[in-house]
Amino acid sequence: MGVVTSPKQDRSRATRQRLLAAAVACLAERGWAGSTVSVVAERAGVSRGAAQHHFPTREDLFTAAVEYVAEERSTALRALAPEGRAQAVEALVDLYTGDLFRAALHLWVAACDEPQLGARVTELEARVGRETHHIAVALLGADESRPGVRELVQGLLDMARGLGLANLLTDDTARRRKVVTQWTRVLDGALG
Repeated sequence: MGVVTSPKQDRSRATRQRLLAAAVACLAERGWAGSTVSVVAERAGVSRGAAQHHFPTREDLFTAAVEYVAEERSTALRALAPEGRAQAVEALVDLYTGDLFRAALHLWVAACDEPQLGARVTELEARVGRETHHIAVALLGADESRPGVRELVQGLLDMARGLGLANLLTDDTARRRKVVTQWTRVLDGALG
């Protein structure tokens, strides 16, 4: 039997989700310096007080936002049924080309200079990294008991992150497509 929620709980959940989506969008567009609780609240269409009710600190808001969207992406990836390894590689590379990656990058950079944020982001990144690696193994049909396979999968994710960084400055679609095609050939040869 499902959990019954009240209209007030539903509104609270909807407000929280609007705040999380607005926070990711603000980070992606404005960076850490330009993203404040007030800016996010305004974008989400709620009062600053409502935002602080859900997220007492700026760090709470932005780490929760990146975590929330990362979990949503993980759920979507787990549900993916790729038609071949090339589609799996492309889906994994796409993780690093959208607003979530841009927002996470701003959060990582801010964490380098803000100790109160650093520990939280480091823990979050480790958790998201482990989850992404597990999903990649499943999507690729990789057997990590074979020597070198774990490193090969991690190399794919590291390469995808680098492609995402390159894409931040210019549209790197054509080059990225060629790299994905070649990396798929390497994986096919190594994973069988």
